[in-house]
Amino acid sequence: MSGAGDGLRLDKWLFHARLFRSRGLAAARIEAGGVRLNGQPCRKPGRAIRPGDLLVLSAQGSIRRLRVAALGARRGPFSEARTLYHDLDAAAESVADPAADRS
Repeated sequence: MSGAGDGLRLDKWLFHARLFRSRGLAAARIEAGGVRLNGQPCRKPGRAIRPGDLLVLSAQGSIRRLRVAALGARRGPFSEARTLYHDLDAAAESVADPAADRS
């Protein structure tokens, strides 16, 4: 990569966002086919991602949809890591119709 404008490696971002305990685990999950980037399968840990990209992760028995909000410069505390993405599944649950649960 030639500069910060090019994005950040996918495995590094997943590690910074505290979605995996190590870059190695993130890279292994990517190579195994557990990640989709903007709707396309991604098996390259070095693939550059940018703010606005959509990630779908299958890990730990669940599927998560995330929108990249920022790249981050380091692996910081969880409160900092949480600002790097928007959890689209959590947003969908918060706007669900409560009347649908009564049927």
